[in-house]
Amino acid sequence: MKKMNTSIAPKQVAKKPTTKSLAKAALKKDPSQASSPTDRVVLVVEQLAATMHTAINEIREINENAKLLSLNARIEAARAGASGAAFGVVAQEMQALSTKTADVADGMANKTQESISDLISIIGGNVRGTRLADISLNTIDLIDRNLYERTCDVRWWATDASLVDALQDPCTQSVDHASRRMGVILNAYTVYHDLILCDTTGRVIANGRPNMFNSVGRNESKSPWFTKAMATRSGNDFAFQSAHSSPLVADQEVLIYSATVRKHGEANEPIIGVLGVVFNWAALSHAVLCNASLDESESSRTLRMIVDEESKILASSRPVGSDFKLPLAKMDKLLHQSKGYILDNIDGKDVCIAQAKSPGFETYATGWNAVLIQEIL
Repeated sequence: MKKMNTSIAPKQVAKKPTTKSLAKAALKKDPSQASSPTDRVVLVVEQLAATMHTAINEIREINENAKLLSLNARIEAARAGASGAAFGVVAQEMQALSTKTADVADGMANKTQESISDLISIIGGNVRGTRLADISLNTIDLIDRNLYERTCDVRWWATDASLVDALQDPCTQSVDHASRRMGVILNAYTVYHDLILCDTTGRVIANGRPNMFNSVGRNESKSPWFTKAMATRSGNDFAFQSAHSSPLVADQEVLIYSATVRKHGEANEPIIGVLGVVFNWAALSHAVLCNASLDESESSRTLRMIVDEESKILASSRPVGSDFKLPLAKMDKLLHQSKGYILDNIDGKDVCIAQAKSPGFETYATGWNAVLIQEIL
């Protein structure tokens, strides 16, 4: 009678398809092709996790084969009787060792997965948040630097002899000359829609682009840019009206900087009128917000905004509805920091909200904040 072979052949242990597929997918990705520095770091960590999973699975596979060999050895020892007893003890110890190895491998896999998940979470928050806060700071700094120049322009141009003459002797010839002079300035400074010259009652007597904007004769005595300028103490001071749609330039979005025109063009002489420079706010804000340091993938899921001290949205990288509200419950404290970020959920989407407050430039600061809201994929 043919002897039955009671040995059990080592088998290939089936690996978990999810871990294997995830590991292969992660290892095939090129970190240099990731859309952002944060995503690149996360991908490197995921590849490290995939490598660990692969190694642990190989340990499990070797261990399962060792268990089967140990079991076969015990079977053969039992068949050998007393002569195989010592070998049976060794086989039993091998099986116990294999069991301990399996427990260690499983524990390592669980702890590694938890640690990697925590690390990715930290990276997704801290690294992303810090980077977006830095971009916010750069954004609002560019705004401050650009608008500082506007404060210099208006105070300088308010001393121009043609404007002083038009206000001291408002005849047709002097007013026309002032208008032409302002037109020359506008041709050189394309960031302005118009220059407006008012007398002390707030009546517009001349503007730089009369063929485009019919503002002569308008009464601006109630406009903030005019009333604030009239309240300044000298020609070295300036006034400002924040972002708004101005009827002076066909309701376009503008900022208006203003300064007093004084007798003889001297800073401490009596006020004879006010110069207002109507700045193209829509163009500047769009250029700065849409050229922030974000690649195409990030840009499409990142809302960039400029907000004032009262959290009013002054500009945004894409249109937001009139009912859009910043998540002020969490942002109120954030907006009072010089720079920072929070993680939140808006409309069921995880987001990172970063902001930076106006740092100021030279003697000027808007006091505004740049805010970035990026969806976390």
